[in-house]
Amino acid sequence: MSETHLTDIPYSSFSLPDGLMQGIEDSGFSLCTPIQAETLPVALGGRDVSGQAQTGTGKTAAFLIAVYNHLLTHPADARRKVNQPRALMLAPTRELAIQIHDDARVIGGHTGLKLGLAYGGTGYEQQRDTIAAGVDILIGTPGRIIDYFKQHVFDLKMAQAVVLDEADRMFDLGFIKDIRFLLRRCPPPEQRLGLLFSATLSHRVQELAYEHMNNPVHVDVEPEKVTADRVRQVLYHTANEEKIPLLVGLLRHGDPQRSIVFVNTKRNADRVWSYLEGNGFKCAVLSGDVPQTKRQRLLKEFQSGTLPVLIATDVAARGLHIPDVSHVFNYDLPQDAEDYVHRIGRTARVGKDGDAISFACENFVYSLPEIEAYIGHKIPVETVPDDCIVELKPPVRIKRPPPRPGGGRGNSRPARKGGSGRNRNRQRS
Repeated sequence: MSETHLTDIPYSSFSLPDGLMQGIEDSGFSLCTPIQAETLPVALGGRDVSGQAQTGTGKTAAFLIAVYNHLLTHPADARRKVNQPRALMLAPTRELAIQIHDDARVIGGHTGLKLGLAYGGTGYEQQRDTIAAGVDILIGTPGRIIDYFKQHVFDLKMAQAVVLDEADRMFDLGFIKDIRFLLRRCPPPEQRLGLLFSATLSHRVQELAYEHMNNPVHVDVEPEKVTADRVRQVLYHTANEEKIPLLVGLLRHGDPQRSIVFVNTKRNADRVWSYLEGNGFKCAVLSGDVPQTKRQRLLKEFQSGTLPVLIATDVAARGLHIPDVSHVFNYDLPQDAEDYVHRIGRTARVGKDGDAISFACENFVYSLPEIEAYIGHKIPVETVPDDCIVELKPPVRIKRPPPRPGGGRGNSRPARKGGSGRNRNRQRS
């Protein structure tokens, strides 16, 4: 963690339980980030918090430390049953839930508190059995957690703390009814600690906070700075046919160590992958239809450095802490201005520097005014370097799975209709 991004407030100043302090030290932390320095005194004092800060500034550690402290200093009710979690932590995506769980294992490794993880796509029976056997802290996505709740695998009557992470994304994915369903099954707000964190706090998120929290203290850390100071942003105006030659040229000349290339559609992701692979770059696609086990494997390879380039749709833009991402490429400008902030927030995390390079092409340049209005400044424009428009080698052929026996358009079963966007999103999570 870069010292330039830290305050001078040590964790040791909070008189935390010994086991929790040991976990913090195991995580390599000694001094608080600004969001931690402002929220921890409030939360450790038993007050609810709704916190806003730039992505990558330590929000996850802030709420984990607060919840662990609360559970360790407030013993469980003697009437608590084994299938009654003491804390609930909700995240909008599988990847973020896994990340929170991984961080929680380290920070809480000496506390003796048990963790449970619930998310869709894999491990249904294993997750169910772990939760049924008893956990202190339940972490997961709303859809899978509600599934187990309705099966009476657990209940929330003894929940002493509730955390909502990336609350604005919960709205975007249509989870808000699910969130309210779960919160109404918890003890009243005045009987539990409530923590809500997000990089952006809209009026609808604040309304949720005041409806289901106990007079929360609202904390903004440099709210006027929507994008991180340490991200070097640059914009190239490109023709559609120049985008891939420019991307390949920049990857060759800039020698980025670990890059994420953001695209708006799976079709574009496949096309970019085929050209990058054909021109000597080892890469992979991370999108919503990639099976969960494969997504986890790809993220581990990317984090370890064995996979230098990750091509991603916005499923990867929120909440993931991937160390040392040197470059973010907006191959397609996002059509939602907030997504620009979350995309470029994958680099320059926790005090480090990074580059965010955006292509304003004929198809997506129309998003640029909204993005610049949202971030409050113009993105610096540079002329496309002549030596970065390179000659391309042919793309690699994309391998498609073989058709199922008896398949084909003529005799295949019609696609199942029905289901709202909210339900489809929930099933993916």
